[in-house]
Amino acid sequence: MVQHHIPCFAIADGGRARFVWPAEDNALRSRESLDSTTLHKKDSDLVSDRQGRSIESATQTRHAYISRTDPHEEQKLRFAHLVGEKLCALSAEGAFNELVLVAPSEILAEIRASLDPLTAAKVTGTLAKDLVGVPDHELQPHLHEWVRPVHRQM
Repeated sequence: MVQHHIPCFAIADGGRARFVWPAEDNALRSRESLDSTTLHKKDSDLVSDRQGRSIESATQTRHAYISRTDPHEEQKLRFAHLVGEKLCALSAEGAFNELVLVAPSEILAEIRASLDPLTAAKVTGTLAKDLVGVPDHELQPHLHEWVRPVHRQM
């Protein structure tokens, strides 16, 4: 049985993702997208309360505890895992048999880490670049390694 070549391009950053497939004429088209609900929130909206305080033992001076993680960075990593979960679901549905991941390097690593073994085996390429803001019709030059040029029927 001949298996058809069905590539999917997952294009993400820390708060937005879209899933792109080539059409019959090889033009790239976004079919689905995800947006983080916390993308534009302030730190005070992401953290439940003020930082704790401590008293220095030698004096009456108080110091705020400094958070070891940035709330926005935590949300970006959570979103990357959400993208990975979505890709696993799409893979299980048979939506693609080849996957190219496109994201900034830190997000790319988190997405890859969140893929199940069957979906991870479908990864045929990665590109450490932020292309979320690039429209579909301008993606081909960036992804030329994995998709042929658009051919229009006259």
